[in-house]
Amino acid sequence: MERKTKISAVDGKQELVITREFDLPLELLFKAYVEPDIVEQWMGTKVLKLENKKHGSWQFETKNAQGHVVFQANGVIHEFIPSQKITRTFEMEGTPFGVQLEFLEFEELTDNTSKLTMHIVYRSVAIRDQILQLPFAQGINMAHNRLQNIVSELSHDKAK
Repeated sequence: MERKTKISAVDGKQELVITREFDLPLELLFKAYVEPDIVEQWMGTKVLKLENKKHGSWQFETKNAQGHVVFQANGVIHEFIPSQKITRTFEMEGTPFGVQLEFLEFEELTDNTSKLTMHIVYRSVAIRDQILQLPFAQGINMAHNRLQNIVSELSHDKAK
């Protein structure tokens, strides 16, 4: 099955461009990135902090069944324009990857469809290439599929 989330990685560059079109209005796609309860559902992680504003910070954490932390990530929001753009840093604790810079742009395609473009910049080409060796493409595509399904269900529930 074709992945709906597309990843472009040009050889020799320390960046990725990730795009995905959603069958969701722009407002709902943006909410999926800024409302903690929705983020938790599609990302499968606990939102410890999500300050959606310039100079705000965020922190996510996932624990296993035994209560041990298996994933921690955090960052700072540098730009926040509702329904348009989020510029933030992303750092995953306990990994050698360091901080990355993410530019998220949200675009309305029609009344009921929208597009997310993520431009991610890594410290080096080597780190970017290490990330691509992980099941990164599969993981982000699965997460975006969950986002599409969960937000679609939420919007249908509200319409009833």
